[in-house]
Amino acid sequence: MVTAYRRASRAKISLDAIIQNYRGIKQSLAPGKLVYATVKADAYGHGAKAVSQALEEAGADGFCVALTDEALELRQAGIQNNIMVLGVIPASDALEMAQAQIAVTVSRIDWLEAVTEELEACTYPALEIHLAVDSGMGRIGFLDSQSLQAAIDWIAAHPKAFTLKGIFTHFATADSQDPQGKSKQAAQVQAFQDIRQAIDCSQLPQAPLFHQSNSAMALWYPDETLDMVRLGIALYGANPSNGAEDLPYALEPALSLETEIAYVKQMHAGETVGYGATYTASQDEWIATLPIGYADGWLRAYSGLEVLVQGQACPIVGRVCMDQCMVRLDQAYPIGTKVTLIGENQGQVIRAEDVAAHAGTIAYETFCLLSQRLPRDYQD
Repeated sequence: MVTAYRRASRAKISLDAIIQNYRGIKQSLAPGKLVYATVKADAYGHGAKAVSQALEEAGADGFCVALTDEALELRQAGIQNNIMVLGVIPASDALEMAQAQIAVTVSRIDWLEAVTEELEACTYPALEIHLAVDSGMGRIGFLDSQSLQAAIDWIAAHPKAFTLKGIFTHFATADSQDPQGKSKQAAQVQAFQDIRQAIDCSQLPQAPLFHQSNSAMALWYPDETLDMVRLGIALYGANPSNGAEDLPYALEPALSLETEIAYVKQMHAGETVGYGATYTASQDEWIATLPIGYADGWLRAYSGLEVLVQGQACPIVGRVCMDQCMVRLDQAYPIGTKVTLIGENQGQVIRAEDVAAHAGTIAYETFCLLSQRLPRDYQD
């Protein structure tokens, strides 16, 4: 997809905000805890290369991605630090991951069995493994201590092929403080603790890292951090609960989304706006056209959402189009006037969480859907 540098619409990214969020959360944890920055999905739409390069220079302990291609992209961008792939990968990728010294997640012993011979025959360093445990997320991972122990024993028996780097789980409701969510959270914490106590890692040359904390755990359950945190949405300054729960301390939003007024017209009562003629002017109104639409990740679901023009809240009217949307102004503004869709404008703020809530979703999705057609301008 073409990146539209000649158009006014763009995402502005503060790398300093990301670094400060990383450092602030790490400082809130007990000394010695590792914090890996999660930069999957192009760093949640913020730009994985630029974010990772800035964080590595700032001293980040490592990085998490979802896919082998994302991991290799970081290596190609010059990232030398630890990289962990969180998702299931094909066995055919094992050799390349060993060559690139990228740690992978394994959820089944047959995956280990399938790649052992190839890895033992190569001259690359042993492939680093993180074993996933399904403590109640219902996604990937070993389901009991017996199957997990079998995988540990297999890794211990094949030291030329594998190094056990970590054992981890992921929680479904760490961002929830309601009774049902807290009960589920406590059950998962206990399940992972029971499994850790049931396994034997003494045959390994080095004890693995145990990790269970994502952003929500690091923020609301810092004392339950084990050896490592996988820091995701909070790195970018957003609330993991999308605002349902108060943050224990402030985070700095890293992304703002801006455009400019491309066209202004006065409409009269009874005239309509956009596809389907879903909006009808009730009186004489000033309507502006903005050069951003759902092809940029600015969704049709955002119709009715307010954006900021010189500090004034102006609603999107009619349906959001592929490349444009229309807003009702409080007065006539010149073409080229800045419009803020996410971020601060003359003391007023629209958060990514606000945008997401309007569409019935979460800030994760709002960020990730911002397309490559939008330039990313790095401010620091």
